[in-house]
Amino acid sequence: MPASPDPVWPVLVLALIQLADALLCVRPVPFIARCFDDVRFPRRLWWIMPPIKFAAAAGLVAGIWIPYLGLVTCLALVTYFVVAIGMHIRARDFGRNLFVNASGMLVICVGVLVWCHLI
Repeated sequence: MPASPDPVWPVLVLALIQLADALLCVRPVPFIARCFDDVRFPRRLWWIMPPIKFAAAAGLVAGIWIPYLGLVTCLALVTYFVVAIGMHIRARDFGRNLFVNASGMLVICVGVLVWCHLI
C-alpha cells in the first residue's frame, strides 16, 4: 500500500468535485437544499457541510505530499457517503439523490480509494 496516492490525477478530480460541492453548499443551491430537506437534515446544521467538504478537498490535495492523509481522507469520504445513503434510505428518498448523487459519489470515492491508495 503506497503512502502517497498513485496515480494522483483521480485524487485531484475527486478534490475538485468536493471543492465544487462545498461551494454549492455555502448558500445551498435549490437542488442541494431540497436534498437536505428530503433526508430531514436539520437546517440549523446546514452550515457544517461546506467546512466538511472544503476539508475533504484540502485533505485529498495535501495527501499527495503528506503520507497517508489522502488515504484517511478517502476513507472519511467513503464513510460520509455510506451515511448519506443511509439517510436517504431512512427517509425513503429513493430518487435521483440516492441513486445518482450519493451512490455515484460512493462509487467514485471507493474507486479512488482502491485505485490510488490500496493497489
